[in-house]
Amino acid sequence: MASVPVLFDIDGTLIDSRLVVADAWRDVAARFGADANAILLTCHGRRDEDVVAEFFPRDVRAAVVDLIATVEQDRASEVSAMAGARQLLASLPRGMWAAVTSGSRRLMTARLRGAGLPVPEVLITADDVRFGKPHPEGYLAAAALLGAEIERSVVVEDSPAGVAAGKAAGAFVVGFATNPSALPEADVVVSSLAQVVDVVQAHRCLR
Repeated sequence: MASVPVLFDIDGTLIDSRLVVADAWRDVAARFGADANAILLTCHGRRDEDVVAEFFPRDVRAAVVDLIATVEQDRASEVSAMAGARQLLASLPRGMWAAVTSGSRRLMTARLRGAGLPVPEVLITADDVRFGKPHPEGYLAAAALLGAEIERSVVVEDSPAGVAAGKAAGAFVVGFATNPSALPEADVVVSSLAQVVDVVQAHRCLR
């Protein structure tokens, strides 16, 4: 896979943080009288500030963003690596992979370390972009920092917003889901990270 840059999402792709994220949003929603179930239907893969702007009154948004950041940071170590994540990252040459996340740099660094995964040299976070997913800014920035052409790059994502971001950037997008119909816009959908190796190899042969 040496000639193919791979750009990963983090939450739900490399790291299993589902329980922590759900608990955090339920906690914060309860404190501010918001609909946690509605939030959880749409928050995955998006920046906290974008979610907060959709579900909370303007006068409390800053407080909500601060609180969700605090709650999530306090539980940053309560995550685990997705099956196959360590092996997949270990198989990639240095300088040929990056991560693009809707979380903050502080939180994502803590989660990666909590899961026992390496922090990539190129890490694009919510702190680094003007527009979050589904906007392509993050993936375009990651490819540029790797010195790679986005059209030659493979994006690995597990959320509709992330898949849309990768497609809008012009990358080949691998959807990570148990059900292909969950990510219809992805170029291909896999059910395990182990399958990503074969997909990337095939993509390299087609370029």
